[in-house]
Amino acid sequence: MLPRLIHVTERLTRWAAGIGGIIILVQMTWISYGVFKRYVLGDPDAVVTEATALLLFPVAFLGLAYALTVNAYPTVSYVVDSLQGKPRRLLVAFNLLIMVLIGAFFSYAGIDATIKSYQSGAASEILLWPRVYFWLPGALALVLFTWYAVLRLVLVLTEQPDCAQQKRS
Repeated sequence: MLPRLIHVTERLTRWAAGIGGIIILVQMTWISYGVFKRYVLGDPDAVVTEATALLLFPVAFLGLAYALTVNAYPTVSYVVDSLQGKPRRLLVAFNLLIMVLIGAFFSYAGIDATIKSYQSGAASEILLWPRVYFWLPGALALVLFTWYAVLRLVLVLTEQPDCAQQKRS
């Protein structure tokens, strides 16, 4: 059951990261258009800055869980690499526990902000786009990260020491 949950979650993390990549391409194109319009045509586009700024929140978190799947976070691994067996598992578990706690805090904050932006009907200043559209993907990405960190923590705590080591890519 646990390997299946991890597999499905890892697939979701790839989709979230892919969506984040698409948003980055949209931002890049939109910003390039804005620069062209401002400096070549002499007619600044009023919506470029706000639209691309609003897209920063979701894009910042959509790749978070994927980075954990490929062990892409910067770490000082010489301590973990020097340990074997149970001490190594405990240190890896402690690291994952910290990720779970921080992820849970930010997930709560993201969900709370999403709910409040929905209830208030808050919209962006220039575009008048509902802010909930920008909070929701970020909040879901934070929940996905926290869920995946929990699964990895359970894996480390329940598997044999050989299986519990963090993935290396």
